[in-house]
Amino acid sequence: MNWSDTRALVTGAGGFIGSTLVEELLRRGTKVRSFVRYNSRGDLGLLSSLDAGLTQSMEIVAGDLRDPAAVLDAMREVDVVFHLGALIAIPYSYVHPREVIETNVLGTVNVLEAARITRPRRVVHTSTSEVYGTAIYSPIDEKHPLQGQSPYSASKIGADKAAESYYRAFDVPVVTVRPFNTYGPRQSARAVIPTIITQALSLPQITLGSLAPTRDLTFVTDTVAGFLAAATSDSAVGREINLGSNDEISVGDLTAKILRIIGRSLPIISSDDRKRPPKSEVEHLHSENALARELLGWSPEVSLDDGLSRTIRWIEQNLGRYRVGTYQV
Repeated sequence: MNWSDTRALVTGAGGFIGSTLVEELLRRGTKVRSFVRYNSRGDLGLLSSLDAGLTQSMEIVAGDLRDPAAVLDAMREVDVVFHLGALIAIPYSYVHPREVIETNVLGTVNVLEAARITRPRRVVHTSTSEVYGTAIYSPIDEKHPLQGQSPYSASKIGADKAAESYYRAFDVPVVTVRPFNTYGPRQSARAVIPTIITQALSLPQITLGSLAPTRDLTFVTDTVAGFLAAATSDSAVGREINLGSNDEISVGDLTAKILRIIGRSLPIISSDDRKRPPKSEVEHLHSENALARELLGWSPEVSLDDGLSRTIRWIEQNLGRYRVGTYQV
């Protein structure tokens, strides 16, 4: 695919991965239409962090994924749809499960139904490793059972199955990419790595939830490369594909590694207030990425130490963006 001749829609463009994807598409000369959730402040989320010279040609469309007319209008005359728009915070899904399910399931159905009408060349739908729940076997491949251990994970399972049904029933050219634990510059403190780093840089101790769960961490530029590869691989259509590092590290060991890189020695506190409900905690995430290597020619290039160092540098320069020590849902 010649990206400079391509018209792309990105839903969830104002988010962490979405804004990084938009940035890369713009660098490649792609005509980008960014779909962001409307608010009266005209807040573009993390798109406002991008270089103004790069974003001058970008089209902004404000709306709500739950509005089928808004989604259909945004998807007219585009070649590729990257569907990242979702409510993603797991703790928030315990508080407002209906809103999360409506946005993530019905929003995805609206994108798929619009694709059935507008017929883009490809729809890249974003899943999550949370759909697998706690690993029944490891590493986790795409045949692993799906387990709705939180309202958020249940909503993404529903969205994934909707994508599968639109491929099978209506021949919508959709591929589902399943990022594991993406991290990097601009990520919010609702995620564990910015939570650790912000506290490690400025507080006398680090307060977290459970320290034993393991996570499979992928730097954001590698995740974006997987999205782009999924948009160009014909053999990926109709498939679900893991985007993970094929490795795992516990939250406790990750915290110790970040402290070593920063050069501080701090106590690490596990607080019950930050723990998930016992039956909802995902204890182990460790991806098998063989299918991504086979179908997409994709594997991560940024090592964990390098990615963490880049993320620490960015957060150190942007610490004022964070409410350090506040548990963010």
